[in-house]
Amino acid sequence: MTSSKQQTLIWTGTYTADGGGRAEGVGALAAHQDGTLEWKGTAVKTDSPSFIAVHPTLPVVYAVAEQRQMVQAFRRSGEFGLEPAGDPQPAGESTCHVAVDPLGRFLIAACWGDGQVLLYELDHDGGMTGRFPAAPSLDPHGSLTPGQPRQSRAHASLILADGRVMTTDLGHDSLRIWRYEPGAGLIADHEVALPFGSGPRHLVQHRSGSVFVVSEYSIEVFVVKADAGTFELINRGPATAGGSRAEDSAAEICLDQDGNHAYVGVRGSNVIGVLRVGADGTDLSPVKDVASGGNWPRHHLVRGRWLHVAHERSDNIATFALDPATGLPGPLIHNLQTPSPTALVPSN
Repeated sequence: MTSSKQQTLIWTGTYTADGGGRAEGVGALAAHQDGTLEWKGTAVKTDSPSFIAVHPTLPVVYAVAEQRQMVQAFRRSGEFGLEPAGDPQPAGESTCHVAVDPLGRFLIAACWGDGQVLLYELDHDGGMTGRFPAAPSLDPHGSLTPGQPRQSRAHASLILADGRVMTTDLGHDSLRIWRYEPGAGLIADHEVALPFGSGPRHLVQHRSGSVFVVSEYSIEVFVVKADAGTFELINRGPATAGGSRAEDSAAEICLDQDGNHAYVGVRGSNVIGVLRVGADGTDLSPVKDVASGGNWPRHHLVRGRWLHVAHERSDNIATFALDPATGLPGPLIHNLQTPSPTALVPSN
């Protein structure tokens, strides 16, 4: 194999038939140095593994079973295969996201359907042991909907640089910050209320310590930063340069390798909003909206100088080269057909 075809592996989360999708389970892609992706096959057949996380040091992959309300661990097998490792663990309704502690101590699952946030402690082999439900969310905007309580909808979690955990609640428009206590799970630290109806979905931490949160409903990016350990909302702005349409919903946010640009996927308009990050990480300025290369950009990944965008409804992953100076995606360089991709997660 030539150096231009040296490859790494990317796992794809998917929807299978029980989630209205066309995949059969977790997919495996070879990612080549020239930016192209190669479909290797289904790594393991499993129901609607719509989001995936990878253990930091062990050959173990964790996937939700969104419709089955479970989380399952898988162990690497062969070149690109996976096999179940232990029994699936119960989660909550519409389990939509998993994240693994960088130290390999625990796994966190977020459940969109009922708002549960669950922590599973991990043993030395990466197996899930103790299961600890976190305290349920209380709507900080409850006074705006008297007599009509809104459903809590946990959507994602992020292990912060200081070891704490931040989770989004799309239904309650809030961010919750937690401390991990071995043998007890997540202990509430504090919360940040975001504007009513915004719908915080996914989040990423910048090298400055700021956390950028994309909102599914209002199509914005919120900047929160800690002051003496307590996060506060310090900025907000549109996630796109050209505005959004009524039927749009934002999905993923990620950063380029230098942290100078952020990329937001917007479903409906099917664009990637490119934003410039301020030098101190306290503000983001929309630069340009670029066609995402398919229908319903559910998730995207920056890999070096490449941007890969997974389109759930058009069954493809579009790849663009990123301009190192402007951060803008150039013309489409590769288009890979693959069934119902919902997440792109590099293997170790």
